[in-house]
Amino acid sequence: MADQLNSTRLLQARKIQHVVKTYDATGAFHSATDAAALIGAPVASVYKTLVVLREPAQAGKPLLVLIAAQREVDLKLLAKSLGEAKQKLRMATQREAEALTGLQVGGISALALLNRGFEICVDEPALALAQIHISAGQRGVDVQLAVKDLIALTRAKTVRATRDTRNEE
Repeated sequence: MADQLNSTRLLQARKIQHVVKTYDATGAFHSATDAAALIGAPVASVYKTLVVLREPAQAGKPLLVLIAAQREVDLKLLAKSLGEAKQKLRMATQREAEALTGLQVGGISALALLNRGFEICVDEPALALAQIHISAGQRGVDVQLAVKDLIALTRAKTVRATRDTRNEE
């Protein structure tokens, strides 16, 4: 099933090394932290994709912001990092995120949404990692790839979207 996803076909076509990891997303799955446990990956290497909207909507493209599973986005910090300190950002509701992306929350993937009108951002802590785990575009399917490949392929901006936390796993 994973080989039928846009994200994995893209990675194969571009000859980007990756590993697909699947898990049962129906049971104890409630967060990216749960996904990390289910695929046996360090929490700090599993990144969730959040849909962030600019207010007013005409102010620019919606954002896909990738942050580590255990972190929380800081919208003011993100706006400042994007040079939009006067711009208001807000989290999309689940309904808005699913309507905009055509994907279920928990399965939203920057790789599956290339050239679909989103600005893609990756939180700075990812730069300290060699490999990152992100959704492949379907709940229960993650893909592991090099951070540098993810950034190059998605043309992602590196941003500060979260504050340093002391209790990271």
